[in-house]
Amino acid sequence: MLKQSLSHKLLQKLSPQQIQLMKMLQLPTVALEQRIKEELEENPALDEGITKEDSIVDEHEQRESEDQGEEFNIDEYMSYDDETPSYQLYSSNAGTDADEKSIPFAQATSFQDLLASQLCLRVLNDHEKSIALVLIGNLDEAGYLRRDLEAIVDDLAFTHNVEATEDEIVAVLNIIQEFDPAGVGARGLQECLMLQLDRQKDQSEEVKIAKEVLGKTFEEFTRKHYSKIISKLGITEDELKDAIEEILKLNPKPGNTLTDSVKQVEQVIPDFIVNNLDGKLDFQLNNRNVPELHLSRKYSEMFEAFNAKKKKHTEDEKKAVLFVKQKLDSARWFIDAVKQRQNTLLLTMDAILQYQKEYFLTGDETNLRPMILKDIAEKVNLDISTISRVVNSKYVQTPYGTFLLKTFFSEGIINDAGEEVSTREVKKILSDLISSEDKLKPITDEKLAFKLKEKGYSIARRTVAKYREQLKIPVARLRKVL
Repeated sequence: MLKQSLSHKLLQKLSPQQIQLMKMLQLPTVALEQRIKEELEENPALDEGITKEDSIVDEHEQRESEDQGEEFNIDEYMSYDDETPSYQLYSSNAGTDADEKSIPFAQATSFQDLLASQLCLRVLNDHEKSIALVLIGNLDEAGYLRRDLEAIVDDLAFTHNVEATEDEIVAVLNIIQEFDPAGVGARGLQECLMLQLDRQKDQSEEVKIAKEVLGKTFEEFTRKHYSKIISKLGITEDELKDAIEEILKLNPKPGNTLTDSVKQVEQVIPDFIVNNLDGKLDFQLNNRNVPELHLSRKYSEMFEAFNAKKKKHTEDEKKAVLFVKQKLDSARWFIDAVKQRQNTLLLTMDAILQYQKEYFLTGDETNLRPMILKDIAEKVNLDISTISRVVNSKYVQTPYGTFLLKTFFSEGIINDAGEEVSTREVKKILSDLISSEDKLKPITDEKLAFKLKEKGYSIARRTVAKYREQLKIPVARLRKVL
């Protein structure tokens, strides 16, 4: 049964201007430059650069818009205009307003292509070539064959209509393992390293011992049980040390060799530049490649001419007026969004500088205070989500290096003196303790926790292990060297 009812709902919708500003805030400097270029190409009512005549027109347009109540105001962002059609406020998750997160890929020759080209240099029949191409296609990024031979037999039969036995696959795999880079086509780390040692022309005593270490005591080698290796192989400590040096020269991921050679070096362009001027912090927003934007003088004059016309407009003239007005409004909104982005970024960075003043003056990580997004949001009177967009993918250039802005945010712990300190400070002390340890007898997590407690940081062993893993430092046993 159909029913009619009357209900009240409190809704909060984002206008196109709000969406535009939110996107602007999270753009780094390089992406902002590209975004401005795109807008300049799409909107003919938007121009770059400043002239005296354009400044007069801009001021006139601004006064006219203020008189008509059409000026875009950031303070009115969260207000809802009942006269605005709902379709202008609707944003589909899959529409044009959705964030486009595309990852650029550099076009280069993969190591699979390199292996396929080497395959052409071998005398193989069609059956062997089919097996070889399937094997090459199943190699992972590191150059390993991770799949079981039985699964490859089934794949050849059902997908490629090729019947092959495991022995035939192994025979073809042995041919691929002779290709460059050395070690490719291995079914595990042990086989990969052994293949590289077998390919060395100089089969010295160190290489022979290295083969024995990998072939007979690989498990002990991975666990760094050096005393067991010496006892089992009957070698001296110096001989083992020389053999390990030979092993360390090998490449555990031969498939990455070609990828690393064509890897593009990405230059970080800072969004903020901080300077220490005799104990006084000074910062600026990096806008050197961001042009000054203003409304097009031609479009402004065209709109004024239409408004000044006393005769009744024809249907084509009405469409033209509507088009010009839409482009001018869009340009004005874009300019305001860029200005608002600049003001918000400056306001947020100033609050971070004041909060972390001691660090930016000294560069000592132990002076970093615990800081979360909420702390900065309360100082600048903005929402936490806005601060999150500001610090996202933004870099700051300091006298001590260029850092990702979000790295200055960290939680805090209470030390023995009752003071709240940053976890970054504890991690820095932990890293210093490990870097200065005796590598013959690395410090265990339990002893690290004890040393931190001596310095006034009461941290459990499991917390030490968590911080160590975040610093990408292995356990004590794997840090041991001869």
